[in-house]
This record gives sequence, structure tokens and C-alpha cells, in this order.
Amino acid sequence: MKYWGLTDKGAVRSMNQDAFFADSVGTLEGKEVILCLVCDGMGGAKAGDLASATARDKFVESIKTDIDAGNGNFRVIMADAVSKANKAIVELAESSPDYQGMGTTLVAAIHWDKRTTVVNVGDSRCYIIKNSEIKQITKDHSLVEDMIDKGELRREQAWKHPHKNLITRAVGTEHNVHCDVFEVELSEGDYLLLCSDGLSNIVNSQEMLFEVLYGDSSDTAAERMMEIALSRNASDNVTVVLLSK
Repeated sequence: MKYWGLTDKGAVRSMNQDAFFADSVGTLEGKEVILCLVCDGMGGAKAGDLASATARDKFVESIKTDIDAGNGNFRVIMADAVSKANKAIVELAESSPDYQGMGTTLVAAIHWDKRTTVVNVGDSRCYIIKNSEIKQITKDHSLVEDMIDKGELRREQAWKHPHKNLITRAVGTEHNVHCDVFEVELSEGDYLLLCSDGLSNIVNSQEMLFEVLYGDSSDTAAERMMEIALSRNASDNVTVVLLSK
């Protein structure tokens, strides 16, 4: 397994409220467990970056604890980690007026042996690149996605919709959080791509596919996608994590 991750504040924002993780978190039955995560924080100047960093740290801590205990039920441990991250942010938000309204998106993938489990809250995304095709695994928890589901908006209109950044779920904004969990199969030559909307709002999925499969090298694919976003004057923070089977 190989993995890459990078983040940038973008061309407009003065600070970066994204956070990411990509690393081994232990072993099960002698095989390495890899965890990748992207969080996109929201809130005031002090709150957004704290929310995303808190979610990342609490989520990773929870996963490592369960892996060390030998727990291989990834659907359960991922959902539990989301709940713990949510609780930590809620408690922070209630501790100071500066933190009120803080929250974060979260998308994470855990891979072990032939199993891959993906969890998401909000509109940070996970894509799978398989058989020379790219497919979005996660479904955005957003106003625009709800409008598409109701037939009020066509998919091709969502790209430029003025409310595309309004999300309907986040980690830390309520005492209870609902996450979606997916199981996918990764074979040799497949990739997982996790990103914040700072990337997906500017670099479309076919461009992502091209850079991963047909660019100079997969080792620099994440950097090239970042360069594309920044060259288009990225108005938001940009984060991308790429995992190769």
C-alpha cells in the first residue's frame, strides 16, 4: 500500500481549516491497517481549524484503540469514532462563545487485507478509481444533493449552483450525528481518493482520473491535482489524500 496527502489554504483564504491523516494505525492478524481521513472545518476564525483538527485527532485515537484491542468490525469502529469526534467538538463548542457554531465534515477510509470501509459526514468525498474509471463512493450531505434527489435540480447544474456549499450534516453541530458507511473492494492497481470540496468544486472527476492514471507518476498525482486547483485561484482550502492498492 502507498498513500499520499497534502493540504493548502488555497488562493484566497488567510488560514487553512482543513485537516487530514494518512498512515498505518496498527496491525490485525499480522497485516497492516491503513487509515486515511479528510476533515473540512467550519466556524469562526478560531473554530474551524480547531474543529477539523479535533475531529481528526479523536477519530484516529479511537480507531487505534480499537485496532490495538483486536477489533476488526470496521463498520462499528468507524461509526463509533465519528461519535467520539462529534462529542469532543460539541463539548468544545459549549465551552466558549468563540467556538459556537463550530463543526466539520469528515470522510475516512480504513483498509486491511482485502477489506475497505468508508465513512462520511458532510460533503468531503471519497472516490474509487478502478478499471480505468472513477466513481464517487460517498454521497454529499448537502442542500444541492437533496434538491437533486427531489428532482428540483439536474446533476449537471449542481457544479455551478450558488448554494453548493451548504451542507445538511456535520460533525460537532448537534449532540447526535448520523454517518454513512460503505464497503468497497480494492484490488491491485486500484486507488481511493479522498478530498475536501476545495478540490472537488474546482477539479472534476475526469481530471482526477487523468492525473492518477495517465499523469507523470502516481507518486505526484496528488501534487498535480493541487496545482490545478491553485492555478484556478482556489477560493477555499484544498485537501487531497490518495491511497494506492
